[in-house]
Amino acid sequence: MRDESKPATLEQLTSRLRDRTAVIGIVGLGYVGLPLTLRYAEAGFRVLGIDIDGAKVDRLNRGESYIKHIDGAAIARAREHGFEATTDFTRAGEPDALVICVPTPLNAYREPDLSFVLDTADALLPFMRAGQVLSLESTTYPGTTDEELKPRLESRGFTVGRDVFLVFSPEREDPGNPDFHTRTIPKVCGGVTPACLEAGLALYGPAIDRVVPVSSTRAAELTKLLENIHRAVNIGLVNEMKVIADRMDIDIHEVIRAAATKPFGFTPYYPGPGLGGHCIPIDPFYLTWKAREFGLHTRFIELAGEINSDMPHWVIGKVTDALNLRGRSVMGSRVLVLGIAYKKDVEDMRESPSVELMEILRDKGALVDYADPHVPVFPRMREHRFDLKSVELDAPTIASYDVVLLATAHSAFDYDLIRQYAKLIVDTRGVYLTPLPNVVKA
Repeated sequence: MRDESKPATLEQLTSRLRDRTAVIGIVGLGYVGLPLTLRYAEAGFRVLGIDIDGAKVDRLNRGESYIKHIDGAAIARAREHGFEATTDFTRAGEPDALVICVPTPLNAYREPDLSFVLDTADALLPFMRAGQVLSLESTTYPGTTDEELKPRLESRGFTVGRDVFLVFSPEREDPGNPDFHTRTIPKVCGGVTPACLEAGLALYGPAIDRVVPVSSTRAAELTKLLENIHRAVNIGLVNEMKVIADRMDIDIHEVIRAAATKPFGFTPYYPGPGLGGHCIPIDPFYLTWKAREFGLHTRFIELAGEINSDMPHWVIGKVTDALNLRGRSVMGSRVLVLGIAYKKDVEDMRESPSVELMEILRDKGALVDYADPHVPVFPRMREHRFDLKSVELDAPTIASYDVVLLATAHSAFDYDLIRQYAKLIVDTRGVYLTPLPNVVKA
């Protein structure tokens, strides 16, 4: 017997999601959207992937992966279960659920750039129909879902919570992490209305082990920002501690290892040459921007951002000092940057501090090369241009550089070989634990 308190569209939608006859539409097939696509296919759903990049779509439809840590065999299995990729947004009415997984960068003024989200929504809306649930996963400031997406749906004549259902469920992907996967990472979900939340829980429940409901889309949006601001602030703290420890001639990595033996009240964070990835360097500024609307100044968050943003320049200062002690200047020196991805053992270069290090060195007149087994050719990037390929690390090559700058500590590097043949190593990752004559910690 039908529950008269619920819209018929909600009952039909949740029923299809529960019995896995629903079609799932994933919009944006990158580092977030592609793993989610594979998880839904694995859970028994037919998935329609939508992306503006025709080359990606063609590769996926051939059963190939373009993300190194995602196996092509997983794409092929998804294809066998009905997964299809397309660039055709007119097909947005086919899925029962549409999940938006597109970037949310900052503009030149470090303000939120919602153009990817809003352009995507505007491309989908003309083809949406009653009975669908729309979920936004892109990290954004509190209020985006109900201030930007809800009015757009209403402009099409839909009543949100009756005809269509709108939720925010922030992505929590960690590329290259072997311990956590899309299925096992708990999923926070907030809805514009109680009916929307019910639809969101029905959407994610069959694919994710644990779904965590919250009271609103704003609470879900702030949850994601808190997670990443927590990391940014603590990394800022440990980066400041690194500078202090260096001035006192203390190894900060030794201190962190010792502090981490405390079984309560301490969580280890590790310093580096700056912040990388699409989340940690960017997301805090979404909240600082929104906070101004309420007359608030997020001093603590912005201070951490300043410290983290200064790290590449501090590292270059250490490189400069180390070369000076050996009678060389940065200008004219041959520098090999080890690792240009933003984190260990992935190919993802979004916001990588290594690229900023390379640019500063180049501007100072250094001759810069890089080695990264995950990035064989320096990719085309909107803001950064290098016509370089990764060099092979053998003894003569390593010895030919005036300084090796260890920026990203990939497991594939032969650190003993590097230590043996490098004239000078500037280690920003604490790889070399004991004092060595040719190693400078940064």
